[in-house]
Amino acid sequence: MPVEDISPQDSYAALQADPDSLLVDVRTDAEWNFVGIPDLSEAGKQPVLIPWQLYPSMQVNGAFVEGLRRAGATPLSKIYFLCRSGARSLAAAQAAQAAGFPHAFNVADGFEGPVDAEGHRGRMAGWKASGLPWRQR
Repeated sequence: MPVEDISPQDSYAALQADPDSLLVDVRTDAEWNFVGIPDLSEAGKQPVLIPWQLYPSMQVNGAFVEGLRRAGATPLSKIYFLCRSGARSLAAAQAAQAAGFPHAFNVADGFEGPVDAEGHRGRMAGWKASGLPWRQR
């Protein structure tokens, strides 16, 4: 089953509506620390921070699926995967599906979205540009 892309706004609404849903941010520690993370406090949640790739080598995290289990994900959980622009999160969602988590969704355009004409992210699309809550870590 292909992973469905879902807008940041629809992801946030689903996370608020379903107490068992999870937002898994698959970016690196550096991105969480310097760019910020989604703020899910209005939904009574925290994002689950599990890197898909390990900085600085950018090797795929061999403990990724185990991290999902430790975070409380089950085969019934709806899991929304987020990265910078939607590429790593798609790979992570595909791996989650292959590992027995069928309700995996990719947050389209990620946290910062694509690069604009001036070479900056976060202005055109994605979690931040959609006006969704976020905070510095």
